[in-house]
Amino acid sequence: MQPTARPAARRAPARRPAAAPFDPDETPLARTRRARRMARELAVLHPDAHCELDFTNAFELLVATVLSAQTTDKTVNKVTPALFARYPDPVALAGADRAEVEAILKPTGFFRAKAASVLGLAQALVERFDGEVPGRMADLVTLPGVGRKTANVVLGNAFGVPGLTVDTHFGRLVRRFGWTAEEDPVKVEAEIAELVPKRDWTMFSHRVIFHGRRVCHAKKAACGACGLARWCPSFGIGPTDPGAAAKLVKTPAASDTE
Repeated sequence: MQPTARPAARRAPARRPAAAPFDPDETPLARTRRARRMARELAVLHPDAHCELDFTNAFELLVATVLSAQTTDKTVNKVTPALFARYPDPVALAGADRAEVEAILKPTGFFRAKAASVLGLAQALVERFDGEVPGRMADLVTLPGVGRKTANVVLGNAFGVPGLTVDTHFGRLVRRFGWTAEEDPVKVEAEIAELVPKRDWTMFSHRVIFHGRRVCHAKKAACGACGLARWCPSFGIGPTDPGAAAKLVKTPAASDTE
């Protein structure tokens, strides 16, 4: 059941929208309190947040996440059923014909590089982990094509180990929120980990990403229809008129704001 829609209520930004959102004068305690209030509101705004890659096990999620680079989850979800029907596990994929894998992956773009990545990934799983996806960050990041972002996706959604997924949406939004000034994903992850309770990391990541896709768009944020506006120092980078902003919101659920 969707929450009742409520009108967006904003706080006047402390600085001009063109100014850097991160305020060095905001105390760590004040920033943490503001971040946690915004995190709670995100849970209200996006009750349907989830991993948008289709998978049935850790291997499928790992491969799908690697394939999602520079393309959409929707596109990945269109090709993975055929890929996993033909190569259902690391052993099968490790022995796959490269041309066949490339043909399946062609719609995702950069299909030759991606085919090389997933073949190398499968071979590494077979040779070093007995054909099983490891459940530790330290092991996952040793696999070809797997960085902390991909590892956190797999740990959080396949193993239940909390992780922050710092993709382009996530990084953009937490900087707009004024939670960090860092650009490096590893540093962003470390700083946000100090603000949000560990138990919430995985779902929090999904909610931030949903908000980035639905409301806080890269080119034109729907500021006037955003339920986080009262706490956001970037309020005003997009249309502030509620009617104009509402037209930018991509789904009705994302308009359930306070």
